Amino acid sequence: MEATEILDKARSEGWTDEEVVDRVLAGETALYEIIMRRYNQRLYRVARAILRDDSEAEDVMQDAYVRAYQHLGQFARRAPFSTWLTRIAVHEALARLRQRNRTQQISDDEQAGEFVMNLAEPRLDPEQTASKTELGHLLEEALSALPQQFRAVIVLRDLEGLSTTEAADVLEISEENVKVRLHRARALVRGWLFERVGAKAQDAFPFMGARCDRVVRNVFERLFRPEL
Repeated sequence: MEATEILDKARSEGWTDEEVVDRVLAGETALYEIIMRRYNQRLYRVARAILRDDSEAEDVMQDAYVRAYQHLGQFARRAPFSTWLTRIAVHEALARLRQRNRTQQISDDEQAGEFVMNLAEPRLDPEQTASKTELGHLLEEALSALPQQFRAVIVLRDLEGLSTTEAADVLEISEENVKVRLHRARALVRGWLFERVGAKAQDAFPFMGARCDRVVRNVFERLFRPEL
């Protein structure tokens, strides 16, 4: 069955994530593609927000999907499946970040909550500034310049539309911390940027087309490759 047919069937019949998981656990392993295509963009955005690297974000996604599949039977359903899956991706991304920056220490200023954005002034002419596409790129640059913990919160809340409670569950921090980080992140990015980007914010960090197909294919190859 083609990817679009699988997704159309799931959509038309209103399958929840949990119903798809039950079907996969019952042996319909091909339906795991529904989960991947449903959450590819979210996992890519949150992994990229943490790592600031497209290639590493894709690697994290694949690792997260493989790990989630291997532990589907341990999904306790105390939280929505989307929260459980996103949390796995966050853990994978943070583990990779710790490995990359093992010797790097957080400065005293950062521990005290004093952060500075390294956001260069955009050099856009009036026509480019009026373009939603250009503003979308500018938003990506602004978010990439944020400290990691702020990027993750603002991506989950403002781009993915998670509630404060959901974001807190994913990041395993308090709701108050989510609110504080989100407030600081928005202040750093500046209100005018979000006002001007508007609905185009939803197009930031897209994950579609060939990249989406590549992740799905690679995950299935890792999960179901024949034994040598």
